[in-house]
Amino acid sequence: MTPERFAALYWLAAAVALAWLLYLLDPVLTPFLAAAILAYICQPLVARASKLRFMSRTTATLLVMVLLFGALVTLLLIMLPLLRYESGMLLTKLPELLDILRQRLLPLLEQYFGVSMQWDTANFKQLLSEHWQNAGKVSASMLPWLSSSGSTLIALLMNLLLIPLVMFYLLRDWPQLLARIDGAIPRRWHGKTEEIASEVDVVLAEFLRGQVSVMVLMSVFYAAALMLTGMQFALPIGIVSGMLVFVPYLGAIIGLALATLVALTQFDSFTGVLLVWAIFAAGQMLEGMVVTPKLVGDRIGLHPLGVIFALLAFGQLFGFFGVLLALPISAMLLVGMRHLESWYLSSPFYRN
Repeated sequence: MTPERFAALYWLAAAVALAWLLYLLDPVLTPFLAAAILAYICQPLVARASKLRFMSRTTATLLVMVLLFGALVTLLLIMLPLLRYESGMLLTKLPELLDILRQRLLPLLEQYFGVSMQWDTANFKQLLSEHWQNAGKVSASMLPWLSSSGSTLIALLMNLLLIPLVMFYLLRDWPQLLARIDGAIPRRWHGKTEEIASEVDVVLAEFLRGQVSVMVLMSVFYAAALMLTGMQFALPIGIVSGMLVFVPYLGAIIGLALATLVALTQFDSFTGVLLVWAIFAAGQMLEGMVVTPKLVGDRIGLHPLGVIFALLAFGQLFGFFGVLLALPISAMLLVGMRHLESWYLSSPFYRN
């Protein structure tokens, strides 16, 4: 066996072993993966801040992390009081909503679908009131289940605490980690590997810039569209909905829930709620079919059809995290495919 073939088989076996190890460690890799993504995003800020004379790498890391988690806390401070206020308003207005449903929805069902239903609103209100008053008993009955699931809750809490810890060490030691990886690459492959890594870094940077553009544009769309309906809290709901589009479906779900609560408590008819639902449906179509393919796909070199296919394929294969990582991983694969195509076109197999 030639040395070249032995080296190829060695690295192939190493790659297979690494993939199998990652598969086995999948349950514990989530906080490390999340921390690595956040560290990669924040690394340029830390690098710029650490160049200042009065700031070390450790201080710059702490400063960037404080700013990041401060932004997350600010987002929660916007969402939670709004959700609490609107939930209370909804409970207060619930009897009126039940009357509207009984007076308007039931006649429509009978007229168009021939469905006749008897709805005793008074008994339903009384039943709802009794169950609401017994909510404490229901919560108490769930305590045994919570105690039996204590290990799961502890594991979740540990993962949440582990993310900032791993992120801190990754950001602080980023140059040293890159130097170790660079030193482990075989010298004969070093030039090509460095070239591919540089292209991948540029593509991922373009992806992040495109994703920020999507977040800003969708925030403007949701805020402006909800304002046109005359809905209260349109601006904060629009901002939350747009900023969370970075996590697939999360922005739409949270924004739709908040907007629906506000619409139910503010508008006298169900038409306002339907209008809000139409806005979010249009927003999802605009984001998935136009904005993301154009602003993200064009930046990373993916055709709009490729963006849509990548989102669907990775979501089918890997679930939520697959959708979250579909575009950056596709961009990295695209860089590899370009180099593979270049090698193929210059190979004797193609020319002959």
